Amino acid sequence: MAETQELSQSAFDRLKTEVDDLKTRGRIEIAKKIETARELGDLSENGDYHAAKEEQGKMEGRILHLQRIVDNAVIVERTTGGDTVTTGSVVTIRYEGDQDTERYLIGSIEERHGDLDVISPGSPLGGSLIGASKGDVVSFDAPGGTLNIEVVGID
Repeated sequence: MAETQELSQSAFDRLKTEVDDLKTRGRIEIAKKIETARELGDLSENGDYHAAKEEQGKMEGRILHLQRIVDNAVIVERTTGGDTVTTGSVVTIRYEGDQDTERYLIGSIEERHGDLDVISPGSPLGGSLIGASKGDVVSFDAPGGTLNIEVVGID
């Protein structure tokens, strides 16, 4: 069973549009590039042909990836400025013993916007942040040991 992916309506719409475009316009353009390259002759030494086939493979991989996300998406309404960290929150954290803060979007990489790094809610850090409130100190297991972080803000 495929893992569900929580997405905002806008992210879902954007991904659906992209996969539909790749399945239609994208495939047609790649087919034209391959056909044009074939007309150049010997395929074994035809750089244009090999480049077009590589581009086709990458595009088909992107289509499969996006289709899986769209097929298993759960549309969630995003709330901003809430009291607790949820999927879709932008959270400001500070690691114990550190003065600097860091801001992250909690959610899917497909929700990424701006220059924010994304933390999956299924990751150890993301899982420990879900449900936390401003001022809470939460712990999570990292490869180097247990780390404590303070939730400084929630947008």
